[in-house]
Amino acid sequence: MDEFKTLTDIRLNKLDQLKELEINPYAYRYEITGSARQILDDVHAYEGKKVSLAGRLMSVREHGKTAFAHLMDSSGKIQFYVRKDKVGDQRYDVFKLLDIGDIIGIVGDVFITRTGETTVFIESFELLAKSLRPLPIVKEKLEEGERILYDEFTDKELRYRQRYVDLIVNPDVKEVFLKRSKITQHIREFLLNKNYLEVETPILQPIYGGAAARPFITHHNALDIDLYLRIADELYLKRLIVGGFDGVFEFGKDFRNEGIDRFHNPEFTMLELYVAYQDYHFMMALVEDLVVNTVESLTGGNRITFGEHEIDFSTPWPRYKMFDIIKQYTDVDLYQKNRDELKAIAKELDVEIDHGFSAGKIIDEIFSAKVEPKLIQPCFVIDYPVELSPLAKKHRTEEGLVERFEGFIAGKEFCNAFSELNDPLDQRDRFEKQVEYKKEGDEEAHEMDDDYIRALEYGMPPTAGLGIGIDRLVMILTNSPSIRDVILFPHMRPE
Repeated sequence: MDEFKTLTDIRLNKLDQLKELEINPYAYRYEITGSARQILDDVHAYEGKKVSLAGRLMSVREHGKTAFAHLMDSSGKIQFYVRKDKVGDQRYDVFKLLDIGDIIGIVGDVFITRTGETTVFIESFELLAKSLRPLPIVKEKLEEGERILYDEFTDKELRYRQRYVDLIVNPDVKEVFLKRSKITQHIREFLLNKNYLEVETPILQPIYGGAAARPFITHHNALDIDLYLRIADELYLKRLIVGGFDGVFEFGKDFRNEGIDRFHNPEFTMLELYVAYQDYHFMMALVEDLVVNTVESLTGGNRITFGEHEIDFSTPWPRYKMFDIIKQYTDVDLYQKNRDELKAIAKELDVEIDHGFSAGKIIDEIFSAKVEPKLIQPCFVIDYPVELSPLAKKHRTEEGLVERFEGFIAGKEFCNAFSELNDPLDQRDRFEKQVEYKKEGDEEAHEMDDDYIRALEYGMPPTAGLGIGIDRLVMILTNSPSIRDVILFPHMRPE
């Protein structure tokens, strides 16, 4: 017989027995007075005092009329001791109907065992939720009278699909998401302390824009129009700068209809920030300050380990011009090469490109293949081709370039920023060129957005803009090799 079905049937049978004893296996509420971590961290303050805890039963070691067990709550795991003459014969029989994974509440006094383990000597307990499934990543095993869990949950795909189970049995996973919360909270406080305004902009948009990406399409029945899930927050946030705000930011969910790999998920989190009367030099300094400040708040220092690399966030970070660093790693100067020349160079460098790629897109592919993986320590790559950046301001001294930078850590881009284009005539011309690129086969080219141009025609002050991929930054700061490790519920192929 299937082992899983056997274990499930045993639990269902125990559920029936509990109901026959008129015990509600699914309680409505339970009062708690502390957590496992609070008691373990300050045991002498709790010793001899009564506590009420709730959590999941994770192990049981029975010795006739007594048992030691472990309760795990959201903060950690603590041992408790149950004795038949303390809780009573009937309640002890009920305790023996409990399974590993059941959620229970306990009340008792804190003491320290002869072996030095902090323990709760319980006087009562209550079943709060009966677990009908054995934790699928482990088995229950009897060793010297103790029911314990073994076999670590190591199937990555199963862990992503069943994150609720992953969080139960892998404490390190929970720690990653606690750190993620701290990172986003710190960034938010950093920006609020600079008096920038946090805002919300539309997720459903009639015209998608602000990035080079393919969108998801949906339909609004009442209006009978197609809408797009946003690929970026940028154009709406800059409309707010036109409207008179000096600094706005948004933590937003963006959606891009692209492939899934260890650096890409179709739904992801971006921070976008726009500051009036500033340029990309200002934004580079702000990014350094923000990231270093976040690393220090998380680690107490300015170094972390990511994979096999030690990352040093000491400032200032190097600034590399895009064409200079491509030449450094390929011995080829791509500056002012035409599209046909770039196609030939890409072929010589074994860089795969699509037929419809623009000159700027070909340069970007060469950079991504030959340079990006080598940018391990924090740095900025600056001054990109104008074809690649339809929303960035033309460079004030370099022909054919824009004032744009991307930040790199551990071989991956984590942020993108511009001196924002605020010339409506130039912006219209850039959009028209993007429309031509789309006709030629570039599915990620930008759409024409007449309303955004109208906003610029009212006048937008000089503005610096920034986008940070929160998922990638969290990957780096938590030493997580895949974006799925830092998203609670990543997208997966159907089971």
